Amino acid sequence: MLIAITREVSPSLSECELSFVDRAPIDHARANEQHRAYQRALAALGCEVAELPAEPAFPDAVFVEDVAVVVDEVAVMTRPGAESRRGEGPQVARALADYRELRAIEAPGTLDGGDVLRIGKRVYVGESARSNAEGIAQLRAILGEYGYSVYGVAIRGCLHLKSAVTALADDTVLLQPAWVDREAFADYCIIEVDPAEEHAANVLRIGDRVISPACFPRTHERIRAAGIEVVTVNVSELQKAEGAVTCCSLVFSA
Repeated sequence: MLIAITREVSPSLSECELSFVDRAPIDHARANEQHRAYQRALAALGCEVAELPAEPAFPDAVFVEDVAVVVDEVAVMTRPGAESRRGEGPQVARALADYRELRAIEAPGTLDGGDVLRIGKRVYVGESARSNAEGIAQLRAILGEYGYSVYGVAIRGCLHLKSAVTALADDTVLLQPAWVDREAFADYCIIEVDPAEEHAANVLRIGDRVISPACFPRTHERIRAAGIEVVTVNVSELQKAEGAVTCCSLVFSA
């Protein structure tokens, strides 16, 4: 059974951290509606969706992926790179404790879950403004105990590694070559995003299907041509907060 931990949209979402997108007005009611539709999509794909309450004091808390990295054997609570987000973890830790042993990244390490891409026993971590060398080293030490190999990957022009590349299947990735070098993923079949859709690389794999923002139809054609089903959701208000579909949930096997 797949568990998908989500958290409701904070009423302070408009005060979110932004790095690579311009601030624009966010329709909070619409963001809530879109988030509920996202949760329904997860449920339709077979996930048991856990809905944690909103965190009014933390504008970015809906992006629950950033505060934990969950693999089959353990959950690692991160230490987010943005200081304003470091209080988001306890509520998620309590939920994860029902399913996994908990470990944690300690200061001076920083790590955002959005920088962590797991494909089988390989774990790629974006070398970003949010995840530093110490955080990556701590994750390597923790996951190495369970047979995972952890690789740092340079990124540019985007917030997180999963802004630039995500997995479509065990042997295939979706990649934005402007933000990450293809060479780091040379062992995989690479599908590039359509050049007109620069933010399209962030998709959420659930089994043999992926969830993707509805606004990237050209890239969806490329994915479907590879035989992979695409489920679309409208997350336009969450995208204004520099979010997408991977960051709004923690999906793992119970």
